[in-house]
Amino acid sequence: MLIILLSVIVALFGYQISPDSTPEANDQILQITNKPPGFTVLMLKRAKNKNVERKGFFGKMLFGQENPFELIPVHRYRFDADKIIYGEYTGEDSETEKTLSLADVAFPISVKQALTSSVNGSLEFFTYDEKPKTLSEKELQELVEKKHIKKRTYYLGTDKFGRDNLSRLIIGVRVSLSVGIVAVVISIFIGILVGAAAGFFKGWVDDVCMWFINVVWAIPTLLLVFAIALALGRGFWQIFIAVGLTMWVEAARIIRGQVLSLREMLFVEAARSLGFSNLRTIGLHILPNVMGPLMVVAAANFASAILIEAGLSFLGIGVQPPTPSWGGMLSENYGYIIGASPFLAIIPGVAIMVMVLAFNLVGNGLRDALDVRTSLAE
Repeated sequence: MLIILLSVIVALFGYQISPDSTPEANDQILQITNKPPGFTVLMLKRAKNKNVERKGFFGKMLFGQENPFELIPVHRYRFDADKIIYGEYTGEDSETEKTLSLADVAFPISVKQALTSSVNGSLEFFTYDEKPKTLSEKELQELVEKKHIKKRTYYLGTDKFGRDNLSRLIIGVRVSLSVGIVAVVISIFIGILVGAAAGFFKGWVDDVCMWFINVVWAIPTLLLVFAIALALGRGFWQIFIAVGLTMWVEAARIIRGQVLSLREMLFVEAARSLGFSNLRTIGLHILPNVMGPLMVVAAANFASAILIEAGLSFLGIGVQPPTPSWGGMLSENYGYIIGASPFLAIIPGVAIMVMVLAFNLVGNGLRDALDVRTSLAE
């Protein structure tokens, strides 16, 4: 439960707590590809020459925030009047150096007005919105030194596109929990409709429902998901719906069995004798008594949905790039498992394993807690 609760918190506040808060955690820095966990580099944050919309707390929490800076990894740097001279990080410390104006680093610069050299120790320039600005060389140097040169540590390393693995792992929690929630809601809803109808009305209704359940049950789950996913398309929500439409059978069978036994109870007979409708009898008197087994099925379906989505993304049918998915991260990096960077595949694999194990353990705990026979034996 602690793991699940932590995952929910991480999913809700993902962009607020991830080192890379750009949409889909997709800030690519090709100079630092495939770096190991704990890799540290000095970053020069150069302001992009455009207006970047600043989102509020909830806007950033839901959709991320475009990075207003271009990140340039550097070996070293030094100031020369109104310029910064730096050696760009390329894996090796070469002697090649590049030069940028301090104003171009600290501010979005006008694309219409050319930068001029400083006069008497001061630099006059126009920002992107065409506002004039004057700062001394010393002020610019202090500003760049304080706010635009930062040491950054990649605690889980980077992938082959130079993206932060920790950030993509954090945002990937949303996909795993979302597919679980959508799949469970769809499967439980269909399972209740089919199972309750079959168990309560019996007769030909039961025969038809059981025939349909057995037909769906006979189709391998992954093949059925493939078929539905290809029919609906490979979008974000289409995959979630496809997973949910394949997981209702077990819920329907369990609900049918529970309803078959409950429909003969005295409280159901009392409801009938009072003239209550079948819908009210099922909804208000029978279904509340099957919630225990239903919760166990929901926990198991949640774990199965996470695994199925990861499998689909691994095969390229699930959530499409650049949206971070744990299965997609495995697909991108499984080739490194026997190479120099096995962590690229191990990290998302361990995340999937821990999440599935957590939901399975919760399901087992619910089963034991709600099993009347086990409680009486104890």
